[in-house]
Amino acid sequence: MATVYDFDAPLINGQPAVLSQHKGRVMLIVNTASACGFTPQFAGLEALHKTYGERGLVVLGFPCNQFGGQDPASNDKIAEFCQLNYGVSFPMMAKVDVNGASAPPLYQWLCSEAPGLLGSKSIKWNFTKFLVGKDGHVLKRYAPTDKPASLAQDIEAALVA
Repeated sequence: MATVYDFDAPLINGQPAVLSQHKGRVMLIVNTASACGFTPQFAGLEALHKTYGERGLVVLGFPCNQFGGQDPASNDKIAEFCQLNYGVSFPMMAKVDVNGASAPPLYQWLCSEAPGLLGSKSIKWNFTKFLVGKDGHVLKRYAPTDKPASLAQDIEAALVA
């Protein structure tokens, strides 16, 4: 059975990254967009990163332009936007499609491990979140409307598990 550690994903600067480097940590994987009504969630994601990072949480942002064309910029421009506007210091990955044939294996796996509402495997919008436990298995999927702060209790539980 696969775990998140079986996947890799390039960082937003193009450098390779293997998710196994986070083995034993809790991960929050989020598809992001820079021009979405949910974009202010970057501040909440950064707050989670700062609050729980030293205790073992890794937030990973995956820019995506599949929903309303809300992240059309280059990886460099997205990284600049996130840092300047929200002080993002958690890892941002290279832009991806999260649905369809061009979705990377990581997102295909996430969607199959934690289907959405009514069993839907596709992601419906920006800022869908996946909480992954220390063992590399998906614990829960959250809707775009779920504010990052509302995940704190689940993150704390995963950190002590």
